[in-house]
Formats: sequence, C-alpha cells, structure tokens
Amino acid sequence: MRYGNIVTVTVEIFAKGSGGIMMLEAKNLEVFYGNIQALHGVSLSVNEGEIVTLIGANGAGKSTILKTISGLERARRGQILFKGEDITRMPAHAIVKRGISHVPEGRRIIGNLTVWENLMMGAYTRKNPAEIAESVERVYASFPRLKERAKQLAGTLSGGEQQMLAIGRALMSRPSLLLLDEPSMGLAPILVEEIFAIIRRINSEGTTIFLVEQNAFMALRVAHRAYCLETGKVVLEGPASELQTHPRVREAYLGGV
Repeated sequence: MRYGNIVTVTVEIFAKGSGGIMMLEAKNLEVFYGNIQALHGVSLSVNEGEIVTLIGANGAGKSTILKTISGLERARRGQILFKGEDITRMPAHAIVKRGISHVPEGRRIIGNLTVWENLMMGAYTRKNPAEIAESVERVYASFPRLKERAKQLAGTLSGGEQQMLAIGRALMSRPSLLLLDEPSMGLAPILVEEIFAIIRRINSEGTTIFLVEQNAFMALRVAHRAYCLETGKVVLEGPASELQTHPRVREAYLGGV
C-alpha cells in the first residue's frame, strides 16, 4: 500500500486480479477548469481483468478523472495510455472505438427514446447488424427487465432500471474497459446490492472495470485494488482489502466501523 509518497511492497497487490497486464495508465494528470486546478499530478493504473475503484469525497476530482480518460475533458499536463497507445489528446468517439465505454454520473439515458433506441445509441461506432443484434441479446440476457421494456420510453423506467440501461448502452460498444461513475447513486439499498452483483458479473465475463463510487463500503468489497482521492491528489492506494481496514479510510468513508 502507498501512503502519500511512502511505498511499501505487498505481495497481494495483484492477488485478486487476473493476468496483471496493464491496460490503462494515467501519468501525472493535471486538469483545470478555467483557473481552478481539479487534478494535481494524478497517476494510476488499471490492469486487465481487474475491478479498480476510486473513492473520495464530493468534489475530490473523481468524475474529472473518468471524463479525462474518456476524452470529455482535456489534461493540461500528463499522459493517458490505453493498451500502450497514447490517447491523451484523442477525441471521445475515437476512444470509444479503441474499447473504452463511460457510464456517466446521473445515467444520462435519453428519456424520450425507447429502451431499444437507447441501446442502439450505444452501438453507434459499430457497423455489422448481426453483431449488433447479438450484443442486444447479450444485454437482454444480463438485464431481463430491459427486454421486457424494450419498447417503453426510457424516461418512464425506475431509477434502478435506468442505471441498468445506462450500463447496457455502454456495453453495446463491446468495451474492454468500462468506466462507471457513481452507479449506485440514488438507489434503494436492495437495488445497490443488485447493481454491484451486476458489476461483478460483467467483470467475471471478461470486462475490466474502473469504478468511481461514493459508497466506499460496497466499492471496496467488489474491487481488487483501490485509490483514495482527496482534493485532486491520490493519497492512498493498494489492495481494496487493505484500504478497507486502513484507519484513514474507515474514519472518512466507512463511518469508523
């Protein structure tokens, strides 16, 4: 685990991941909104087959990191590598084509389109109708309620169903890396459990996941590794099981339990 600038070696760091091959690497990212600096030299990595979570308070810069990775924000300094390719200045649509899908905070489904039409929006980078149809069926297999509501306007879905649709839409591009921003926000506890079960299943089927989540308890339970962000800086990193028991994390994010 790393504490500030102090690094201690741990043999568990890749223990729960699969493969250990680096898929995503962010190096010394600095991002600004006007004159306000949101990220201060953030460095992190995600290995193939992992679930990596990023926890932190509101305003810490968590969503900014995901937006910068997916091309929705631009880093003033630093570099982002995906499968060894520099994507730092790449436009968002090109990043999707490379294999990164982003489920934004607040779901951002298109309420006046049907469930099926929203899924088709997620497949806009693909051309083969047969492969797209296969992906739809895979999404329906993962989310049977979406199949039941395929012709229903997305805006009439419950909060949990809208989150399922947002995830399903992202999966339509067949990503190798899925960015999830606050997937449990606003959901009842029973639905939170269901969403995290879905996250585990998607990962077990071969999709690497980088998860931003305020529910630190659930995020650290599901993740292999974790980073803790405070005021735009990574202050802790290591196996999720170790961060669960770290006094600073327990006090700030787990209610001291």
